[in-house]
Amino acid sequence: MTAITTSVFELFKIGPGPSSSHTIGPMKAGYNFHNAVADLSLDEQPDNLEVRLYGSLSATGEGHGTDRAVIAGLLGFRPDNVECDFLDSLADGQSRQFESGKVSLPLSIKNVIFAEVENDFPYANTLLLRLRKGEEILFEQEYYSIGGGFIKWKGQQEEIPRVPPHQYSNMDELKAILTEEGLRMHQAIIANETAITGISEGEVYEQLDAILDAMKQAVRNGLASEGTLPGPIGLQRKAKRLFENSSQPNCADGFLLRLNSYGFAASEENAAGRIVVTAPTSGSAGVIPAAVYALEEDLGVIREKVREGMLVAAALGFIAKHNASIAGAEVGCQGEIGVASAMAAGLIAYANGHRFWRTENAAESALEHHLGITCDPVGGYVQIPCIERNAMGVVRAYNAYLIASVENEKFHKVSYDEVVKAMAETGKDMNSKYKETSLGGLAVSVPNC
Repeated sequence: MTAITTSVFELFKIGPGPSSSHTIGPMKAGYNFHNAVADLSLDEQPDNLEVRLYGSLSATGEGHGTDRAVIAGLLGFRPDNVECDFLDSLADGQSRQFESGKVSLPLSIKNVIFAEVENDFPYANTLLLRLRKGEEILFEQEYYSIGGGFIKWKGQQEEIPRVPPHQYSNMDELKAILTEEGLRMHQAIIANETAITGISEGEVYEQLDAILDAMKQAVRNGLASEGTLPGPIGLQRKAKRLFENSSQPNCADGFLLRLNSYGFAASEENAAGRIVVTAPTSGSAGVIPAAVYALEEDLGVIREKVREGMLVAAALGFIAKHNASIAGAEVGCQGEIGVASAMAAGLIAYANGHRFWRTENAAESALEHHLGITCDPVGGYVQIPCIERNAMGVVRAYNAYLIASVENEKFHKVSYDEVVKAMAETGKDMNSKYKETSLGGLAVSVPNC
């Protein structure tokens, strides 16, 4: 298998919730189309810009804000510079003006068509963006939202990636490199990052600090917020109440309550469409931020060690994405909360000074106990069961770390590569209705209001 050449900052991205595959990916697709149109030389002027959504983008795109996200991208906004209030304002259906190159057209969410859920495109979550004149298609681009905010498009010319010095495609290969070259895991990952991106080690750590600060801010914002989340479910926020109860006198479960509150806080911010960090997705954007917040604010782990742990968490996410998937539309929620929990467990272990075998064992245990979890959001909103799953994910991550921290290496039976393979196989066998379509599981067992 080819070596991993993904950047840490492709995996960890700051942007608006509630879904990396349904919000960030489609916005990036719209922005890419906006730029592509600027280079066109058309013989006729189009009279319509059509957006067609397929797969779970169609099934749950309304609840995820996909229509607003793709329109924002078409209007020239990126996930890292769009204002959440502007995104919300697009829900009114009022026309804005699409301006790119020589093309100027009115544009609103009314231009978005929720098309077939079942389709024959290479990826389930597909967008067709078209300039039309009447029934004639003047220009079309086919985009795929493949999870975690990553996109591809038909006919894309793949960039030749820079060659990383430490080439691996799975955990066994990475461990072999660490053993042969006498490296710690974060050292190998940062060497690869500087080679892939061309930026300095200092710049990598500066950008990591920005990611960590954004994660912690999402937690703080969630802990300070009350009320009802957007949408017809009427779900009440819980983070603030959990946090306040953790400080009651004689509260033996204080740390556990706080850990839960941090997971709720960032995930509730995501559900509200506020700014979060994909980790590795927006739907799982509460797990790693909760771990980071607990490490620094409760356990006193210094930032240097947390940065190192984040590099290791990225490697765990790379391996899962490279050999299986991090998209709920591809493998269910095991690829989102499960992978996030594995990354968080590895982060906690490594930041606490453990070497790679305990780090791997913690990550493996966390992912193992998320195998088979479906993606079945009630009403198509990233709320039930998504928010509580983030809290459960970070608690399982911490528990996996505790177990790995005392176990004997030779008695651990399952490797991280083996559990990633199991996740991939489980995802292939999983019925499509359990892959972010809201057509099965809790989504049909629970009333939407």
